[in-house]
Amino acid sequence: MKGNTSINQFIVNAIAEKISALNTEAYLQERTDRGSRQHALSVLDKVADVPPEDYDRV
Repeated sequence: MKGNTSINQFIVNAIAEKISALNTEAYLQERTDRGSRQHALSVLDKVADVPPEDYDRV
């Protein structure tokens, strides 16, 4: 714990963080269920096949 954080506040923050993580997981799973791999690949097929600019190379 940092500084003057009470144990109650620590527990409340930990619970809130866990709920947030679970909600995020549920949201991402819902998006996955609605998605289509074929649609995603068709969108990627529309991207031009050109090399990246010099400033964008790794």
